[in-house]
Amino acid sequence: MADEELDELEQGQELYEHHRITVDRGQEMLRIDKYLQGHLSNVSRTKIQAAVKADCITVNGKAVKANYRVKPLDVISVLLPEPPHEFELIPEDIDFPIVYEDNDVLVIDKPAGLVVHPGVGNWTGTLVNGLLYRGLPPLLVHRIDKDTSGLLVVAKTEDAQAVLARQFFLHTIERRYLALVWGDFDEDSGTIVGNLARSPKDRRIMAVCDDEHGKNAITHWRVVERFGYVTLVECQLETGRTHQIRAHMRHIGHPLFSDASYGGDAILKGTTFSRYRQFVENCFEVLPRQALHAKILGFEHPTTGKHLHFESPIPPDFEACLDRWRRYTTTY
Repeated sequence: MADEELDELEQGQELYEHHRITVDRGQEMLRIDKYLQGHLSNVSRTKIQAAVKADCITVNGKAVKANYRVKPLDVISVLLPEPPHEFELIPEDIDFPIVYEDNDVLVIDKPAGLVVHPGVGNWTGTLVNGLLYRGLPPLLVHRIDKDTSGLLVVAKTEDAQAVLARQFFLHTIERRYLALVWGDFDEDSGTIVGNLARSPKDRRIMAVCDDEHGKNAITHWRVVERFGYVTLVECQLETGRTHQIRAHMRHIGHPLFSDASYGGDAILKGTTFSRYRQFVENCFEVLPRQALHAKILGFEHPTTGKHLHFESPIPPDFEACLDRWRRYTTTY
């Protein structure tokens, strides 16, 4: 898996630097929105204004307003919610369930297996291709990875995208996931705090690192249902880093069930009896992906300010796996 694919994952708060400009020594003082309009040929004035409103235009590291006048040698950064791309986006008829839509936002219940954004290894067949087919701009605000199911909000206007991106950046978005993890817990709830960075041993995955490296990440968890050898937990994201839940749970000794990237696709808890081994392998077949579902999403509407709250039912493959564990627990 390449770096571009890793960025497909749970990274709600990321803002990507699309442009960095150092103002010429002889530049006359000029409003920053007008200055950028003359220097960014591939970015619309609407997007520039939306980015300014959302504090996504910085000068010398600090957010500025539209009436800021640039000065010689100012260093301007333009931060946008989606990563830069240098490839053509092709409209495709991709099916995805829509749970809410208005003039500003679209809330999607993403099925497992659907990639959100084209990247290395997945140039077509993505949610973005499907949005374009429906005549919608691919204005992403956050992402969940290919094999995670659940709720995702997409902006339909550049203004809405900037406002929603700011909410993610400020950690005011409500996001709760259901995860089936290996092992039992002594407590009913807890919080995992640990900076995350790409693992030095394997750049395809993330790992908790010391405070001097990586990005701050906080995950709150609580037990929903115990099965002895595995536990269903609800995880609330305070931050939204790449692979955050998967990496944090592995760090505390509870990898997600059936998560091949983080070692959860092996029998980590339980007996050595062949009957149990066959049972777990059957569960892997029923749920051949990490047991992670974005169940709850809440945010302030970017135009009306009204709080919107959505819940997604557990998908059939995840539910089938849970049912098997319930039957096994009561039988044995």
